Amino acid sequence: MLQEPFSKGFELSNVTNFSNCSLNNNLLYLIALKCIPQVGDIVARRLIDTTGEASSVFTMTEEKIAQIPGLTPKTIRMIKENRNAALKRAETEIEFIEKHKIQCLSSYDDDYPSRLKHCLDAPLFLFYRGSAPVESAFMTAVVGTRKSTVYGRKMTEQLVSGLNLKGMTIVSGLAYGIDTTAHQTAVDCGIPTIGVMGHGFRHLYPEENRKLATQMLKNGGLLTEFLSDELPEKQNFPIRNRIIAGMADAVVVVEAQSKGGALITAEIAGSYSREIFTFPGRVDDQKSRGCNWLIRTQRATLIESADHLKYFMNWTQAENKEYRQVRMEVLLDAGAQSVYDFLFEKGEKSIDCICNDLGISINSAAMILLDLEFQGVVAALPGKRYRLKNH
Repeated sequence: MLQEPFSKGFELSNVTNFSNCSLNNNLLYLIALKCIPQVGDIVARRLIDTTGEASSVFTMTEEKIAQIPGLTPKTIRMIKENRNAALKRAETEIEFIEKHKIQCLSSYDDDYPSRLKHCLDAPLFLFYRGSAPVESAFMTAVVGTRKSTVYGRKMTEQLVSGLNLKGMTIVSGLAYGIDTTAHQTAVDCGIPTIGVMGHGFRHLYPEENRKLATQMLKNGGLLTEFLSDELPEKQNFPIRNRIIAGMADAVVVVEAQSKGGALITAEIAGSYSREIFTFPGRVDDQKSRGCNWLIRTQRATLIESADHLKYFMNWTQAENKEYRQVRMEVLLDAGAQSVYDFLFEKGEKSIDCICNDLGISINSAAMILLDLEFQGVVAALPGKRYRLKNH
């Protein structure tokens, strides 16, 4: 494993649109807070909420620290013993990010990714370097196995290239396999892409993706929650997966074994109420066992193309700005007409809502909706929700 310094191979000349946050004392104390052992993102927010600001943790007496609710004796001891060392490390970090024009996004700032901000365990701050906004209208995470097959890479290329619509950003983890293919395809198609790293900016892993990472800085960027000197250690990668899931509207698992980071990302995405999609594979293919399991357990919706994803996410209208709502003239019986009129008036609704409002049984509603779907009138969405097509 090679970990050459971040500065050895990344050119800054083509990286623009930086609006680096003001490197004031507040940022210093935010970074220092995370440098204290036993203080993670949730504990750090509890400390800030209790004391009013991060700096208070470093100026208050030891007696007052012990009075903060929710802290274990070990955490209290770590705060007492490590405050000075944490401040020194934070000062070093600020010098590094200033030198390399790295943007710091605090979860208390407006420029922090809004989708991620609402997640309970979102990072207290993020370090970002790139030329594209860290957030856009449509955010799709594409993940999968590091040991991808020809089939997996082909599906990834077709998926990403097919998502070439205005306002789309592809998010992945810059790892071998599916991640690499997703990022490279986005670069080749001119689609902004953001790589979420499991280490700090003094390193790049895998080393083979150094050229790709440099290309990404020109139309996308690199993002991490880790301080610059933190290594690409094994335990970091599952941690960073929550950022990939939290930043996205939809998470697509292209190819995954029965265990691995892709399934972890899908599980986290589900806990964040994100939409999860996956490509099916052969039943005897080890690389697709995870995808087939997601489908079988109804954790993910089966897709076969980018068009399927855009359809389920209702992104097709973004490709046609002249779209106008037009009531379809279709021949329907009385029951189907009532469901059609209901969806026309109310918009997207769950099958339970349809049954309750129209006073029909779940079996009757399911049969009507299935028939309307076969006629191309109704679109079935994840979570047993339905809407009219082209409406």
